Amino acid sequence: MLRPVGGGREWQADPADLRPATPAERLSAGVRAANDRTRAGAETAAPVPDLSRPPRPVPHCVACALLVRERRGAQERHDRSAETDANVLMRRHLARDHP
Repeated sequence: MLRPVGGGREWQADPADLRPATPAERLSAGVRAANDRTRAGAETAAPVPDLSRPPRPVPHCVACALLVRERRGAQERHDRSAETDANVLMRRHLARDHP
């Protein structure tokens, strides 16, 4: 049984047809789930962070390190949209897990 990132209806899949999600797919799914939560009103309005600088990761945090890696990869590909997505997810992670 599989379930979408962020919740939703489960479905069955043949294990032989599955593969790991690519980093881009994981990033996209995370942004989509965050946007869905915001639209549903699950998150309250918070102060607007300083968007002139990228968010700083917390040392020794695996989730922060993975998001930094995604952001660097996007910068190397000159993919500003993916870079912004990584920054958005980093800010959400920092607010949720490192208040």
